[in-house]
Amino acid sequence: MTAPIPAAPPPSPQALTPIPQGAAPQGPRNISDFRSQRREVQQNGRIVITEPGRVIVRDPGGQEFIRHNEVDRFRYGARDIRVDDRGDERRTIVIRPDGSEIINVTDRDGQLLRRIRRDRDGREIIIIDNSYGPRDRANFYVDLPPPVIRIPRDRYIVDYDDASPELIYETLEAPPVERIERRYSMDEIRYSPAVRQRMPSIDLNTINFDTGSWDIPPDQAAKLQVIADGLNRAIQRNPREVFLIEGHTDAVGNDTDNLSLSDRRAEAAATLLTQQFGVPAENLTSQGYGEQYLKIPTQGPERQNRRVTVRRITPLLNGGQASLPPPPPGAAPRR
Repeated sequence: MTAPIPAAPPPSPQALTPIPQGAAPQGPRNISDFRSQRREVQQNGRIVITEPGRVIVRDPGGQEFIRHNEVDRFRYGARDIRVDDRGDERRTIVIRPDGSEIINVTDRDGQLLRRIRRDRDGREIIIIDNSYGPRDRANFYVDLPPPVIRIPRDRYIVDYDDASPELIYETLEAPPVERIERRYSMDEIRYSPAVRQRMPSIDLNTINFDTGSWDIPPDQAAKLQVIADGLNRAIQRNPREVFLIEGHTDAVGNDTDNLSLSDRRAEAAATLLTQQFGVPAENLTSQGYGEQYLKIPTQGPERQNRRVTVRRITPLLNGGQASLPPPPPGAAPRR
């Protein structure tokens, strides 16, 4: 892969206006509602499919990738949301009721450069920094050999149902299984499986979604309690932790539907972790993979393939270093 994935669509108009605490975006809630709204064009030898809130790209070989804009996930409970254009950068500033701010800085193509938390006294923590190095957005795929796993398999991919709360927390804090050679950008992590595989993960496949839906029913939401407790504990220990929420489906249905559905289910899980359990939204990111990474190799219905995976990606973003990345040019010193 050498051509860049088109930028995610801009946030919905609702995301740029104040909303009351607890309000949720309205609109289609089933994948079938989107089929008639999809638009397909050819770009640089690829097929680019747009649907509400998503861009899906199909390579000539048939592999698909998906993007969405995460600003909508930050709008829950916001007191105000402002957009500030500064030359080649756009800052979307989410102002919370306590006066703190979450700032997402993107370039003119919509790619995330930095995610910053600013407290009410103006102190800033850069949680995600994609602004380092060359601005070559084409080379997001990293071809690495699979890691050599030297820990027990059930500690590398942890089954949420069988894990104790302490094991969940230990996995959310676990180091890479191999030495991290360098820092990776968010896109490299999202779209390079061998990069993600450097980190242990937790598989949660007990949330039952209705067919074609990404809504998490109230009776299913409680199943996220232990993972939320572990996430909050890890973030309290290190406010710069970042966790990737991955969505996966089984192989039933068409590839495009499954990719969109998995991405929306991952986002729904990340949203619920924030809204119901208080996990800071800025410490989470989400990505759907459809049926690309089946846990059980079958083309039929399989519950274990319909799963959400949680993975700590902080060491991938900072190169495995405990120290902070250098500030972007012109930024105020970090505290």
